[in-house]
Amino acid sequence: MQRITITLDDALAEELDAHMKATGAAGRSEVIRDLVRRGLATVPDAPGEAQCFGIISCAIDQSVRGLAARVPQGRLDRHDQTVAALSVPLDHTTSIDVTVMTGRAADVTTYAEALFAERGVMHGALGLVPVARDSEPHVHGHGSEQAHTHYKVRTSL
Repeated sequence: MQRITITLDDALAEELDAHMKATGAAGRSEVIRDLVRRGLATVPDAPGEAQCFGIISCAIDQSVRGLAARVPQGRLDRHDQTVAALSVPLDHTTSIDVTVMTGRAADVTTYAEALFAERGVMHGALGLVPVARDSEPHVHGHGSEQAHTHYKVRTSL
């Protein structure tokens, strides 16, 4: 077994202690191991090449130095993958941000995990929706046949 050291803010440490008492865990190490195991079990392990839409959501402390500029820049750097972005202000410094991206599961997951690792980003969640692309030419209403992309939702990645 390895020994590691982590730093938690006071509020998170209090939540951890409350969870420890509620679950009957013998100590912080036990409860942290359990939470890490459960957290890792929720990490998408989709094939990297699988096409998907990713819904990335998190709370952002906009007062953390440079974060308010880095988050939108990260989306701009991936403008070909970013479908939509929404930022909902909660108070003077905190927002809930939701980004919808498309592309390879590996690329969407890598972006989300890098975002969640940023200091000031909290409650990160990633949902992957597997899709297949269809680009057959066809007619909508009246007019001539034209090719455009349709996405078909699949049951798995």
